[in-house]
Amino acid sequence: MNMKSGSRILNVARGGTVDEVALLEALASGHLAGAAVDVFTSEPPEKGSSAAKLISHPRVIATPHLGASTIEAQESVSIDVCEQALQILNGSLPRSAVNAPLILPEEYNKLQPFVRLVEKMGSLYTQHFASAKNGPMQRSTFDLIYQGELANLSNTKPLFASLIKGLMSPISSCAGLNINIVNAELIARERFIIVNEQHSRDRSFQPYSSLVTLAARSPTTSPVRGEAKEQYHIISGTCSGSQPIINRLGRFATSFVPEGTLLICENYDSPGKIGVVGSILGREGININYMAVAPISKKRLDTLDENVISAVQDDGRNNKVLKGDSETTAKDALMILSVDRVVSEHVVEALVREGGVLDVSILTL
Repeated sequence: MNMKSGSRILNVARGGTVDEVALLEALASGHLAGAAVDVFTSEPPEKGSSAAKLISHPRVIATPHLGASTIEAQESVSIDVCEQALQILNGSLPRSAVNAPLILPEEYNKLQPFVRLVEKMGSLYTQHFASAKNGPMQRSTFDLIYQGELANLSNTKPLFASLIKGLMSPISSCAGLNINIVNAELIARERFIIVNEQHSRDRSFQPYSSLVTLAARSPTTSPVRGEAKEQYHIISGTCSGSQPIINRLGRFATSFVPEGTLLICENYDSPGKIGVVGSILGREGININYMAVAPISKKRLDTLDENVISAVQDDGRNNKVLKGDSETTAKDALMILSVDRVVSEHVVEALVREGGVLDVSILTL
């Protein structure tokens, strides 16, 4: 016996933690003065078992394992379940999921705003780059690159799940599909979506404390030579407090909030374009909530390209292909407009015909 003579032992952990047969012998011999037990190897104890003998022993206090069944405990559990359900419905991460990885509170606080950002980036890619006019999203490969404080987090699975959710949500066939951190990998495999997560310690993206870059590559065929190659599209974003902000869309440096109905117009960077677009929308009774103009900022984007190249170069791909992110010139620009209603097709046609717009995307985020 390793315990002192006259000791008393308590087991309120799990049945089998204490050898019930040895406990009975120690009590019978008088080496142990007593025991208190509320867990047993078999519950309820079988007749004639060591557990049943312990319950009937004069020097044993035995109670049911009912700590969680008190009125106070049931009330606390009910409140906690309701609070977590409301938090998840509002877009927060689960704190106590039984089939999901544990997320520490400090990591949870840092991840929360970026979960929303990455979902918006995925939806933005599907609606703007992978629409019917640009080719369907299939067998695409995505490099999700974290920089700054995010790069130091060990558990980014919620961001992976948010990307898959964002990519799939605009597709009608996926309406109602509940994508979460438990089933995201399975859904990605079923849809032939490959996501490579990269953690970069490069600080050249300042002044952002954290930056997320989505580099999407999909196979395409050259219309001239018929050669197979990969087409790249890059979206970058950060968070200001809890507010997601997109600061790169393709080859364009920008800054806009990815929310509501957005009208993205690609046009030649020449005087008068903003006025013409505003006049056409005003004529149709469409109100502009805010507008962002996004010219190509070559100096800034070349730096970002080098960061992306550095993160994905291990797969042996040609860096020059990445530079051709979108076939734009220094004379191209984007107008990102937040509008108060869905823009109809005849308005899009007027923007192209009268406004001199090269291309139009209508997004709902």
